[in-house]
Amino acid sequence: MIIGREKEQRELLSLLDKEEAQFCAVYGRRRVGKTYLIRETFNYQFCFQHTGVAQGSLRQQLTAFRNSLVAAGMKCAIPKTWIDAFELLKQLINNAPSGKKIIFIDELPWMDTPKGNLIGALENFWNGWATARKEKDIILIVCGSATSWISKKILKDKGGLRGRLTNRIKLVPFTLRECELFAQSANLALGRKDVLELYMILGGIPYYWSFLKKGLSVAQNVDQLFFSETAQLRDEFEALYYVLFKRPENYLKVIECMSNGKRSGITREEILKESKLSDGGTFSLILEELEECGFIRRFASVDTAETNALYQLIDNYTLFHYHCIKKNAFSDEHYWTNTFTSASHNTWKGQAFERVCLQHIPQIKAALGISGVQTKVCSWFARGTNAKHGAQIDLVMQRADGFTDLFEMKHSANLFTIDKDYAQDLQNKLDAYQGLSKDSRTLHLVIVTTNGVLHNNYYNMVQNEITLDDLFQ
Repeated sequence: MIIGREKEQRELLSLLDKEEAQFCAVYGRRRVGKTYLIRETFNYQFCFQHTGVAQGSLRQQLTAFRNSLVAAGMKCAIPKTWIDAFELLKQLINNAPSGKKIIFIDELPWMDTPKGNLIGALENFWNGWATARKEKDIILIVCGSATSWISKKILKDKGGLRGRLTNRIKLVPFTLRECELFAQSANLALGRKDVLELYMILGGIPYYWSFLKKGLSVAQNVDQLFFSETAQLRDEFEALYYVLFKRPENYLKVIECMSNGKRSGITREEILKESKLSDGGTFSLILEELEECGFIRRFASVDTAETNALYQLIDNYTLFHYHCIKKNAFSDEHYWTNTFTSASHNTWKGQAFERVCLQHIPQIKAALGISGVQTKVCSWFARGTNAKHGAQIDLVMQRADGFTDLFEMKHSANLFTIDKDYAQDLQNKLDAYQGLSKDSRTLHLVIVTTNGVLHNNYYNMVQNEITLDDLFQ
């Protein structure tokens, strides 16, 4: 049973109703459910389906392609080139029964080996044959986890595939609400605070959630997923990056810099200094691809030059890996249960909750009653000087109705309390933004918390508050 994904299913099924040949790319990070969505939507009924071989050579890729042709009912030898391989696919299609013919090629980026000319052969197959068929019956769906490759080679191709896509679907992780529905469908007895904690660890990745066991507490589930001797996700971190990037070592150096850096983010120059990587086009590409794959975010102050941008690690699971898994130095199989109330655990919770809020902007807008209001969502920061305090606001919502919402996001086990010192810190942020930004809108302070805010003497400075339940809408 598919949880959510109604819009994506409708878009996929609409391909069957089109009168022209259709070429659709489905992309998104590893384990987000792309393959499952496509197979379930079409009830596993494909004229041809194939999955690339991870880190396979050209010979291995072509052998696997032949094997998929054999599985579809064709007898043939191993092709020598991709041009030959697609010629065999044409023969298979020509011999298929009349009607729409769905061709599903999964993990297309893995098939692109050096000097293999996969894209040239795919272009020839699509432009020179599939779209020229009188029957107009071809539906080609390509899929891949290497989001940066899909973007560069398919979505933004400057060659023969330019403008040839008829549909593109970016599959994003589940929201909190969808994870709650997933848990209910699996008969997991989880309250919303439980779902939140698991979301801060697993993100909205269905594959990770599928390993949760009913009858176990959150801490027990986390221990069995990551810390026990037979933990299913013990090696997931290495697999995640090594499958996505052909040379992941430098990508991981960048990620590690951000995990060790300031909570607010670090600059390009700071990453270069700490990672000891060389500046240039390759380094820029690493940052671009990490951002495109959803592991990091780059943000410049709304009124500051792009060269002053900060980079921040935002992937839930990666953040958990560096802040928690790597700290299990003694290989404690009950690490999560034993550190549940530690100071480091609470520090991680605070940072992870901020990331969850940034992943639920539509829900935040709905809670404020401004879903239909045009907004610019950004961050803002100003570096301190001898004369002025610096400030950073992770979430700023500039609204077309003349207001700007400045957000504070706080994880708290109980009602969150604004004390004298924190009230002064908030006022400093408001003053800094008002004095240093170029934004002339009326400012509203909004606090997002797990359990609400205590209405004490300092609460009056808050214009709106959003709670965990709002994020589940």
